[in-house]
Amino acid sequence: MRNELLIRSIICFAVIQLYTSCKYNSSGPLTRDPVQNVIVIIGDDHSTKVLGSYGNDIIATPNLDQLASEGIRFSNAYSNAPLCSASRQSILTGKYPHSTGVTLLTTPFRDEGNTTIAEILRKKGFRTAIIGKTHFNNYRDSVPPDHGFEYMWSHRDYLNWFSEHGRKVPDSVSVRPEWKPFQDPAKIWLNAEMLPGAFYEGDGSADLTAQKAIEFIQNHSDERFCLWIGFNQPHSPFDFPVEYSGKYDPDDIILPAGSREDDRWIPAVFRELSDEDKKGIIASYYTSVEYMDHAIGKILDTVDEMGLSDETLIIYIGDQGYLLNDHKRFEKHSMWEYSIKAPLIIKTGNSSGKKCVTDVITEFVDLAPTILELLGFEVHDEMQGKSLAPQLRRKTSNHKEYVFAEFLCDNKAMVATSEWKYIFASGKSDLGQGYTTGYGPSGIIHKLYHLINDPGETTNVASNPDNADILNTMQAQMLKIFKETHPFADQLPEGLSREKSLVWFCNPPEEMSQ
Repeated sequence: MRNELLIRSIICFAVIQLYTSCKYNSSGPLTRDPVQNVIVIIGDDHSTKVLGSYGNDIIATPNLDQLASEGIRFSNAYSNAPLCSASRQSILTGKYPHSTGVTLLTTPFRDEGNTTIAEILRKKGFRTAIIGKTHFNNYRDSVPPDHGFEYMWSHRDYLNWFSEHGRKVPDSVSVRPEWKPFQDPAKIWLNAEMLPGAFYEGDGSADLTAQKAIEFIQNHSDERFCLWIGFNQPHSPFDFPVEYSGKYDPDDIILPAGSREDDRWIPAVFRELSDEDKKGIIASYYTSVEYMDHAIGKILDTVDEMGLSDETLIIYIGDQGYLLNDHKRFEKHSMWEYSIKAPLIIKTGNSSGKKCVTDVITEFVDLAPTILELLGFEVHDEMQGKSLAPQLRRKTSNHKEYVFAEFLCDNKAMVATSEWKYIFASGKSDLGQGYTTGYGPSGIIHKLYHLINDPGETTNVASNPDNADILNTMQAQMLKIFKETHPFADQLPEGLSREKSLVWFCNPPEEMSQ
């Protein structure tokens, strides 16, 4: 194990040196226009801390690192919601979660009022498919909408396949128990024991997701296509096959320390975790990421083997990040950097600007307009993001000054620049979705962090009089975004103060429409 880690560290150091030697503002375009196809690959709860190309010297992610070495890696990419359903539907539409109407975990993604990238491309003759996790929540509909995807293969289809074809793991092999979050202690449902799932390599959901994606590519290699792939990994319980057991030694993991400011916000479910438990959880997470990376490698190999590399736009993202004892917790429902930031890697076909990293600030609503422009089409009128195509074509070094995110289950929102982050929460309830602190509702909260001087977000400086102007500017920008993009903005009561207006906008639109 130690020798293997040493080799990985040497490789990672070489990769980091390669990236830091490349400047984003070097000459020549980063993309060939237009590309013919697009493949979007989404990891579930993938932290930027757990990728070799982002600087991790323990994790083995050779396939995503190779993708990054052939394209552009974004170091400041923000999800628009630290919640799977809200983030994924926002990405598909290029609209903020409050605008899609999906801000809560189980809200159905309604077809009416939402135009997805797949619907646009399907009308233009593309073959469209979504494979793996969708989180559409349309199971209540007798005839669920396809959201523009002519072919859909979901996790439910995987479970049906596994019940018929999955190889049985003998009782002599220790596997993790059934996933029962918040029913079992956190150390069990977060897999602190580092136990594999009850499946062999080749039979897991990542394996089958990759296989179905490969079949689609092979069947439509002579047509323009849009392929959307959603992996369930590394989302808890951090699944991996039996063969991956023991990949990572928890003793090699250094736990983030957090700060005193974090203590008030630690969900009660995490307070009983020991340091040994925490290291085991992180080791399981690492193993799940490596398993996903291996499956992604099969897809990328197929693109190469089919001769499609030069004409296919490939995007890898996490739907949001994940806290691995950062701020003393294991989840993502917050605006801390490692929960709201996520990996973003873009390979633009036959790129002449390879092995590049950029710190341009961007958000995931920018991806749908970027895809359309790089495929040679106009950006759809409903989209609220800003295309990255001018940056990829090197026509400008600027993109946007502010990014926005929201988690309306906890009535909070965020705006950030490359230097500052402002978080507002109405604090009318304790933290939601099972993550209650036990301290009760906090009341209205303003948080301001200087991301350059305090990258760990340890000190809230909102009350510092010296920061009054920046606080005022950030609040005004948050309110401006809400007013310009919220579907019920015209119903905002007159005469409200800025603070009371933010309280009003931080209610889920699902509740406003009832």
